[in-house]
Amino acid sequence: MIQFKLDPKTGSPFYRQIIDQIRFGIATGNLKTGEQLPTVRSLAVELKVNLNTVAKAYKELEIQSVLETQQGTGTFISDIKVQIPAKDKNNKLKEICNEFSSIAFSYGFTVDDMINQLQKQK
Repeated sequence: MIQFKLDPKTGSPFYRQIIDQIRFGIATGNLKTGEQLPTVRSLAVELKVNLNTVAKAYKELEIQSVLETQQGTGTFISDIKVQIPAKDKNNKLKEICNEFSSIAFSYGFTVDDMINQLQKQK
């Protein structure tokens, strides 16, 4: 199971962030076929968002056949293959790097400091 995190600073709507996290989770193997997702209500409470936000994300993924909802039992990852286009992956990495570098620069770290630390984490 993935840990959902929403970031209001990205400018991306929360439902879109949920969709992206589920799609990336499937593409990377962190979410497996048949795995059950949290209920709409429980995820909305966990993320502190409106139920409709989570319902909209789940519904869009259901329309794309990424999720399957079984009445009374829950929402599950379908057996569809999800591949993230290189452009989307690069955009996501760019977004992560922008956030990371902004925080690091605010603490006075240099680009070299960040590169050295990232290389140590391999």
